Amino acid sequence: MKALLLNGSPRQGNTRTALEALKKGMNQLPDMDIQQINAAEAGVSPCIACQVCGSNSYCVADDDTNDILDAVAEADVIVFATPVYWWGMTAQLKVIIDKFYSKVKTLNTLKKKVGVIVIGEAEQDDPQYEIIPKQFECICDYLGWDVVFSKTYTADGPDDLAKSEADMEEIGTLWKLL
Repeated sequence: MKALLLNGSPRQGNTRTALEALKKGMNQLPDMDIQQINAAEAGVSPCIACQVCGSNSYCVADDDTNDILDAVAEADVIVFATPVYWWGMTAQLKVIIDKFYSKVKTLNTLKKKVGVIVIGEAEQDDPQYEIIPKQFECICDYLGWDVVFSKTYTADGPDDLAKSEADMEEIGTLWKLL
């Protein structure tokens, strides 16, 4: 089984901590191949709506887009993890997701299990914890992918999540839902 973890955070903070806990759990599965892409380190340019991809199913940009989209297509499991930036996912992750358009004819024929992890500073009753998971739900509905978990966490400082035993334990077991 191939798993792709898409990390939307540009920092070494709570989102990376969450993905490390998830990976630790996932490594318990035999034959689990885990790849992580850190969106902030990927060289992906924004979509320019050139529409060339509609006829060739790949992006014409000379960057990391096509390699990332190939990894998305090959994965059985995709986990999107993002901190909250202005009631949304990070721009670094969004630019990658926008490029899904260039391979949509392939991506929407592939069955995927999807996990979503959202980490913000606000308390759990804040609308950001409804908006962001809903956006991922809409993306997955469009592509015919199955969201098997969508979890939100509150963490203010860069190491707050690691200090929450309950949250870390839960994240460490999310792989069982995949």
